[in-house]
Amino acid sequence: MNIKSIIIALAAMLSAMGCGGQNKQEVEQSKNTTMSKSIVIFFSHAGDNYAVGNIEVGNTKIVADYISEITGADQFEIVTHKYDGMAYAPLIKLAQDEANKGELPPYEGDAPDLSAYDIVFIGGPVWWGTYPQVMFTLFHDINLDGKTVIPFTTHEGSGLASCVHDVKKSFPKATVKGEFAIYGHEVRTGKAKVENWLKKLGM
Repeated sequence: MNIKSIIIALAAMLSAMGCGGQNKQEVEQSKNTTMSKSIVIFFSHAGDNYAVGNIEVGNTKIVADYISEITGADQFEIVTHKYDGMAYAPLIKLAQDEANKGELPPYEGDAPDLSAYDIVFIGGPVWWGTYPQVMFTLFHDINLDGKTVIPFTTHEGSGLASCVHDVKKSFPKATVKGEFAIYGHEVRTGKAKVENWLKKLGM
């Protein structure tokens, strides 16, 4: 093979390699543009909690942080100061009264703009068989039509209670699936359970 033939062969190889690299990059860019964007909407109660005592970070907040760490999801925390500093027994009594009356306590700030999100995780503790009433206040202010909604709970024996049913009722035009429940006293050592759940969801 003469010098000219060698140069032509090398040029063809380099050109092929360049095209291959470009194609790979294009594939990666295509993947990134088709990935679903997700957010975790949650309410979490710090302070006096059943089974774990007085905690600085609420159980549901810890699970929400796991989800964001693993999936890259954004977060919106539902915040109210109505329950600050309350002991567990009076807090639960208040939660019962709110549920019985269908009360909708106000939350801090404005509802999030969810137009950019395809997947919405919704999480909270189970208070009297469902999510805390302040979560339903937010539910009245957001639109999840056409989105995938994934409920999760922290609890001490209630499991999912009626949370999935209530989310479906609040958002009848959303696809509600992939629900998850974890004991509140397990969350601090339960990251692997959250990982396994998300893995089953393909995340």
